[in-house]
Amino acid sequence: MTPEMSEKTLLRSRLLAARAALTPESLGETAESLARRGMELAELAGAATVAAYVSVGREPGTRALLDALHARGVRVLLPVLLPDNDLDWAAYEGREALAKAGRGLLEPTGPRLGPEAVCAADTVLLPGLAVDGRGMRLGRGGGSYDRVLARLARAGVDPALVVLLYADEVVARVPEEPHDHPVHAVVTPEGVTRFRP
Repeated sequence: MTPEMSEKTLLRSRLLAARAALTPESLGETAESLARRGMELAELAGAATVAAYVSVGREPGTRALLDALHARGVRVLLPVLLPDNDLDWAAYEGREALAKAGRGLLEPTGPRLGPEAVCAADTVLLPGLAVDGRGMRLGRGGGSYDRVLARLARAGVDPALVVLLYADEVVARVPEEPHDHPVHAVVTPEGVTRFRP
């Protein structure tokens, strides 16, 4: 284990413990606030296609934002976890068209569009545990979104990369590895922070 991986493991543990202490009331308030702030975000306001995800557990809630984007007529793509941890994609057709999947995830039930479908997104909402002042994102460590970011780079596309977090998850520094990629913005219930490229 490299020192960066050890640092990441410790930081992930600390952040997940803080999330575990959140109350159901604060989770609901956060989701509503993130939906409001998200819908005001220029990167989402002008997007025809948004690649997003369905929050689970104690993640900052995305469902209200997904519904608001869908109601606005935005094409929302949601991930479908493949056996090798890569992501396929399918269109969001509303909460009734989500099904339980492995690892506690909810996935769209519609036709699979292929892993390359994410390359059509104007904005990609990335799950994360933290972002630092440089825009470096700390994920959960599964590597699924590292593959997505690599796929976008190979395709030569540059969608806006946005992370939804709790305010205390914007940290001083996230340990980084060579494959890590900075994001363009982070949205918390308190506001939006943008990062220079």
